[in-house]
Amino acid sequence: MRVYAAYDDGLRIVDPATGAVETRLSGQRVDCLSVADPGDGAAGAGTRGPRVLAGTFDAGLFRSVDGGERFAGAAASTLGPEGSGPDAVTAVATSPHDPSVVWIGTEPSRAYRSVDGGETAALVGGLTDLPSASEWSFPPRPDTHHVRWIEPCPADPDRWLLGIEAGALAVTADGGATWTDRPPGSRRDTHAMATHPDAPDRVYAAAGDGFAESDDRGDSWRVRDAGLDHGYVWGLAVDPGDPDTALVSAAANATAAHRRGEAHLYRYRRNDGFGRLDDRGFPTGDGTYRAVLAPGRSAGEIWALSNRGLFVTRDAGGSFEQVPVDLPDRAARALAVG
Repeated sequence: MRVYAAYDDGLRIVDPATGAVETRLSGQRVDCLSVADPGDGAAGAGTRGPRVLAGTFDAGLFRSVDGGERFAGAAASTLGPEGSGPDAVTAVATSPHDPSVVWIGTEPSRAYRSVDGGETAALVGGLTDLPSASEWSFPPRPDTHHVRWIEPCPADPDRWLLGIEAGALAVTADGGATWTDRPPGSRRDTHAMATHPDAPDRVYAAAGDGFAESDDRGDSWRVRDAGLDHGYVWGLAVDPGDPDTALVSAAANATAAHRRGEAHLYRYRRNDGFGRLDDRGFPTGDGTYRAVLAPGRSAGEIWALSNRGLFVTRDAGGSFEQVPVDLPDRAARALAVG
C-alpha cells in the first residue's frame, strides 16, 4: 500500500508501513492525482503496479505505470488551448467502468478525454460554450478559471461531473456531447466531489459556498448544513464501507482555510447532519490549514493530510492516528491511496 501526496514542489510517495517517503516530479507543482488499477486490458498493458496520473501546473500531465517509480510526460501534444501542448492540468479522474478512460481538466477550463489510460487525449467540446462561462473567474487570478474536480458516475460510464473554480458545476450524460450548466441547487465553487458504488445515484459536493448532495446523479442538488459551523468546505471523502457517512474539511472562509490557518474537520452522517471532529486525534483550529482527504481500502478507513501531518482513521472519524512520516509542514494539494 502507498499513499500519494501532491505538493507545490513535487509528489511524495509514502509507505505507511515503514515510514519511507520518496519524492517524484521534484520542483513541479502537482495539482491533482488519479491512482488506479489498470486491470488486464489495454490500459494495463506493460504496467507493473498501480497507474498513477499526476497533473502539474506548469508542465502538463505525467504518467507512471509502475506505482510511481518512474514518470513520463503524457498527452503533451493534445493538452492546452487548441492542442498547443502542455498546460496547467488541474483535475484528473479515471472511469470506474473502464480504466482505459481518463478525463483531464485544465486551466483555462477545458476538458479532455483519453481512451488509453492517459497516454493520449482529445479535447471534449462544448464546455466553454455554456451560458455561465462568461462569469467564470478564479478569485486569486480573476482573469482565468480552471476545472477543479472531475467525478465519474458509478452507475453510468457516459456521465461525468465537472466543478469549475469558480463559477459552475457542469454535467454531461453523454460523454461530453452535451452539457447541463449549473443544475438546480448546485454550488458555484466546487472543490471536491465524491460518490460510492453502493449508492450509485448519489453525489456529494464540497464547495466554497457550502456542502450539497444530489440523489439523481447530479441533475439536482440540496444544500446540507445542519451542524456545519464553517461554510467554506474543501476536502471530502466517503467512508468505503458506508455511503451515508463522509468526512469533510472546512473553514470560515478562504483566508482561514489557505492563509491564516484555522480549519476544522467534520463527519457527515446523512440522517444526522454534521458533527465536528475536535479532540479525535486530528489537529484542528488555529495553525491548521484545510486538509485533503482520501478513502482507504476498508470500511471506516479515511486518510487525512494537512500541514500538521498525515493521519488515518479506521472508524470513520471516531479516532485518528498519526502516521510517523516526514512530510512538508504546509498544505498539500491532493491525496490518493493506491
